[in-house]
Amino acid sequence: MDNEDLYDEFGNYIGPDLDLDDEDENMVDDLMEVDVDPRIQLQLEEETRRNLLSTALNLSGKIGPSDAVPGSSSSALIQADDQHSMTSNQIVLHEDKKYYPTAEEVYGSDVEVLVQEEDTQPLSEPIIAPVKKKKTYIQEEDIPETVYKPEFLTWLSNTPENVRNIAIIGHLHHGKTSLVDVLVEQTHPTSIDFNLTRNERYTDVHVLERDRGCSIKSMPVSLVLQDMKGKSRLLNILDTPGHTDFVDEVTAAIRLADGVVLVVDAIEGVMANTERLIKHSVQERVPLTLLINKVDRLITELKLPPTDAYFKLKHTIEEVNTIIGNIDKTQRLSPELGNVCFASSQFGWCFTLKSFAQMYADTFGTFNVEDFAKRLWGNIWFNSESRNFSRKPIARMEDVDEDNESERTFVQFILNPLYKIYGQVLAEDTKTLKNTLASLGIYLKTNQLQENVKPLLRLVCSKFFGDAKGFVDMIVNWVPSPSANANKKIEHIYTGPMDSILARSMKSCDPNGPLMIHVTKLYNSDDMTKFEAFGRIFSGTIKEGQMVRVLGEGYSPDDEEDMSIREVDGLSFFQSRYKIKVSEALAGSWILISGIESSIIKTATITSLPSKNSKEDEEMYIFKPLRFNSTPVLKIAIEPVNPTELPKMLEGLRKINKSYPICQIGSEESGEHVIVGTGELYLDCILHDLRKLYAEVDIKVADPVVRFCETVVETSAVKCFAETANKKNKITMIAEPLEKGIAEDIENLNVSIKWPQRQLADWFVNKYHWDVLAARNVWAFGPFENGPNVLVNDTLPAE
Repeated sequence: MDNEDLYDEFGNYIGPDLDLDDEDENMVDDLMEVDVDPRIQLQLEEETRRNLLSTALNLSGKIGPSDAVPGSSSSALIQADDQHSMTSNQIVLHEDKKYYPTAEEVYGSDVEVLVQEEDTQPLSEPIIAPVKKKKTYIQEEDIPETVYKPEFLTWLSNTPENVRNIAIIGHLHHGKTSLVDVLVEQTHPTSIDFNLTRNERYTDVHVLERDRGCSIKSMPVSLVLQDMKGKSRLLNILDTPGHTDFVDEVTAAIRLADGVVLVVDAIEGVMANTERLIKHSVQERVPLTLLINKVDRLITELKLPPTDAYFKLKHTIEEVNTIIGNIDKTQRLSPELGNVCFASSQFGWCFTLKSFAQMYADTFGTFNVEDFAKRLWGNIWFNSESRNFSRKPIARMEDVDEDNESERTFVQFILNPLYKIYGQVLAEDTKTLKNTLASLGIYLKTNQLQENVKPLLRLVCSKFFGDAKGFVDMIVNWVPSPSANANKKIEHIYTGPMDSILARSMKSCDPNGPLMIHVTKLYNSDDMTKFEAFGRIFSGTIKEGQMVRVLGEGYSPDDEEDMSIREVDGLSFFQSRYKIKVSEALAGSWILISGIESSIIKTATITSLPSKNSKEDEEMYIFKPLRFNSTPVLKIAIEPVNPTELPKMLEGLRKINKSYPICQIGSEESGEHVIVGTGELYLDCILHDLRKLYAEVDIKVADPVVRFCETVVETSAVKCFAETANKKNKITMIAEPLEKGIAEDIENLNVSIKWPQRQLADWFVNKYHWDVLAARNVWAFGPFENGPNVLVNDTLPAE
């Protein structure tokens, strides 16, 4: 038989039984004869017997543990053997096997244990990362000490007649933020360590603002200040950027304000951005006041004589009035009217003609301050011999070598004393300065007189001019209160009918009316993970925990898709570096709302829920979206360095779209994600926030591209037409340039497409001599409601 027949295909032996030979039998006998320890042999036999007995009982099922005699050793033995046999015969799966003790058994139940799988985290990152604190914004740890209590500020906000909402605007580096520092230093004596070599810039809280030295965001601050009568007023101030790239921040601030303070450098005068801001303020129908800053530069840098300094200041005021006069003939700025203020924010002083006249009244006796103030500007001279004022120059004495004319009152009573103080401090003549200050009732210590020139000059000016009561008085007199300006404001920004109950409630600034809030800005929360909505209450009262409706820019009575219902998580007065928490806020106030920002992109309208008792709820309308005086033209494409971080970048872009009002976020047909901004600095700030604050990812940026717009220079030579699918309808269009001035009138809101057809037609016929048929067939302005293009139906009735 072959060996292949002895084994199957799996190698198992299938041949005949094999007999043991003599050698194998002898080996088995030898093993049986091996001497074994009797105790070991007895133990093995006993264990074998127990196993056999237990197996037999389990198989038969006739005898169980309960059948054994209680208390007998055999019963206990049978139970133990039964349990041991059951445990040893169970099948244990691999995943159920326990090789090591659990973490709870090792460390205890009160210890939290995190298990990190292998190769899921790089070695450069710790398993438990420390808590990161984003230092992108400067914040106060606690509410700082002020000269008034926060409760008093909250109480003043409930009286609209004592509130003034203003925006401080102006060109870059004209001193807007340093002006706010002067007011903050007056109310927060321990918060600002004023250093003349490094301005505090209290409202510049962004890290880029501190590094670049220019404002990027418009930041609010509410201060309680006293006017010249000693009455406390609440000034809600918005400090705005001066760079041309950040005009969107200025637009958002002007929308909430009842008046603006235009800051102009005394040397630089009216700049390009200054002219743009003046036009925008007039278009938004907010009253203007003027503050000429850095007047001290005329003395210390240009070293102009007092008379030349007067003409320089007068020329600056005339420049501003010329720009205003081209748009609005009713507004005029002049120091004798009280709407012009002179200041030096670096040395902490400001005054108006009235406040300077009050200083003379306090020093030399009482007289009519207002009449004296009106005579301190213009071509008015003072005759010291007859003690009266004259409109004609007064001849000097013959022994005077200068011009044979006396000085104007502004030079004689204001600039000459100012030049004298500056000259004596800069000359470092301590004795003369001490005598001069003593004549003014100002007494300084010896160590104060020994200080350096700049700190000493600031100290002397603060003692001489005092607090900024003249500035407060100018704001109170020329900027209307929220209740007084509500009618004019609502007619300009509200899209609903003016005869509705809601509109009448907003016009009267009724705190008991329906809730209406206009949100124009979104600020980062304290933890930088979400946003808080900043807006102005035009009607009603908002309370913490209240349910409100959030109406976006796309909301209309016919399309309510852009509407959501949110709960107000918190309310506070925003102070740039800290917040004052409140439980409710009334009409006329600026308020920071948390908990409603998730459905807001740019601007929003906040209103209360419809009443359950009213059967017919009034139709809701929104406030107009912001209308910018600039257009974003610079575009860049971005993508993450690590493609897996694309979702984080997209989430960061959504936050960028909320934080920057004029910024446009989108995607091209090629799939690129693009950002469109107003300029290089604007995009650089966006990319910084995207990398460091919102997305925290590395991104690649393509070269910037500038968008260009086409225009029409002559009438089209060829008609362009389009037909419907059935060839029965056709529309033909041509393009031709508009008459000069129409585009400017549309953009300046001098004409509106919402006017009645007859009124709109009469406007085109009377002003631009249009044909009556063409004027009555104006279909639309484009591409937006106030766009500089006109769509006209020029089809004849016979056609």
